[in-house]
Amino acid sequence: MPDPSYVHSVFSAIAERYVTANHVLSLGTDITWRQRALQIIAEWKPARLLDIATGTGDLALAIENALPETEVLGTDFCRAMLDVAERRGLRRTLEADAMHLPLQDASFDAATVAFGLRNMADYPAALREFRRVLKPGGHLLVLDFSMPEGVLAAPYRLYLHHALPRLAGWVTGHPGAYTYLGDSIEAFPRGAAFLQLLRQNGYSHPRHIPLSMGIAAIYTAEAVGCTN
Repeated sequence: MPDPSYVHSVFSAIAERYVTANHVLSLGTDITWRQRALQIIAEWKPARLLDIATGTGDLALAIENALPETEVLGTDFCRAMLDVAERRGLRRTLEADAMHLPLQDASFDAATVAFGLRNMADYPAALREFRRVLKPGGHLLVLDFSMPEGVLAAPYRLYLHHALPRLAGWVTGHPGAYTYLGDSIEAFPRGAAFLQLLRQNGYSHPRHIPLSMGIAAIYTAEAVGCTN
């Protein structure tokens, strides 16, 4: 799993160009993925929502704009990322480590994490911490990269490990920033493995929604009514 110090230094360095890099590297499909996530969140009608590892606030801002009655709090352990999110208009932010959130138990109706869980040091511990701050029956949504299967797998791996890091270095001005990305995506549990991880760490009714032929995925689940 990624080293937190390394991840913090990488995202601090690329914060100002992070939004542009995401759109360029995904050919704009990251916008479509977030819109699909937003459709799901809108069905939940949460009064309070926590966007964990909010980064520059892409998902949190989309939720605020689409669901004005929902109180959204965006947290991230990288101050440089939050600075960008605040300049873009995110109203409520908190600098905090997702592994140790300074928030009360059972205080949110929903929690989201987009492209952030994969960068955390301990996936099970992170999921349990997210569950802690969720009300019993509260919803979790995880959006992250995945690995396609079948004929698309080989060409995607070639892009992921060779073309993407070079393109990302050019866009962000930091050639080494995305060198770890391919390995982190390969190592991240996907499909049935991630659904099992959710079940083992305090969630029920897990669901897997592949996106763009498996290049990304949305996972949803409900928090079981207990805390750590």
